[in-house]
Amino acid sequence: MAKANLVIVRHGRSEWNNDRRMTGWSDVMLNERGRKEARAVGRILRGADYSFDLAFTSWLQRAEETLAIVLAELGQEDLPVQRTWRLNERHYGAMQGMSRDEAKQVFGLEQFNAWQLGYADRPPAVPEDDSRYPGNDPRYAELPPSALPRAESMQDTLQRVMPCWEKDIAPALQSGKRVLVVAHKTTVRVLRKQLEGISDEAISELFIKTGAPMAYGLDSHLNVQWQKSLDPAGRVKRLTQRAMDILTERTSAMKVP
Repeated sequence: MAKANLVIVRHGRSEWNNDRRMTGWSDVMLNERGRKEARAVGRILRGADYSFDLAFTSWLQRAEETLAIVLAELGQEDLPVQRTWRLNERHYGAMQGMSRDEAKQVFGLEQFNAWQLGYADRPPAVPEDDSRYPGNDPRYAELPPSALPRAESMQDTLQRVMPCWEKDIAPALQSGKRVLVVAHKTTVRVLRKQLEGISDEAISELFIKTGAPMAYGLDSHLNVQWQKSLDPAGRVKRLTQRAMDILTERTSAMKVP
């Protein structure tokens, strides 16, 4: 199989992931497990002899730190990196910062599931004087208010991500560059929807693990020729199973007929 020209991965685990809180645009750090996941991603890419010409990530530190750790493992600390708010996580509106259990209690299970899993369903927006509104964060001061979400559906998130894909990522791939994208659950999900042609109805069923890269071979028109999961956990599981098989074989061979 030819080497991938695109690898997409969700950042490593954060403390809010542990608490099952909807992080969204909240700028939460990786926890130690997340750093270990990032190191594992770097090692598996290095072990597969992958290298890159350009990387993309969001403006949120859990993705930025994941990328920095991966590049350190690859020995590519000086790789050009484009950071963009368009790859930030989905904004969860009034649910942002809540745990899933809390949101279910406040809004009801049926409504929570509709907002969380529906493709076009958008939770209630936060007001502009809310600390969760990006317009109150100095990092986004130069962006027009019309660009800053107060709540997003998955469909909204795709529409925010697509200009980054069309103007930056796709041209880089078409010029022959090998690209690494480190982003978030929903932004990875909608990028994969676009690449793999996943339907609006099926997209919510696509599970995006932290620290589990997906590699793609794309043709000159950016059609997917092949794709491969590079999940480090899956590799560990396979190696563990192989070790158990070898042990079983040796034990069987030692038995006296």
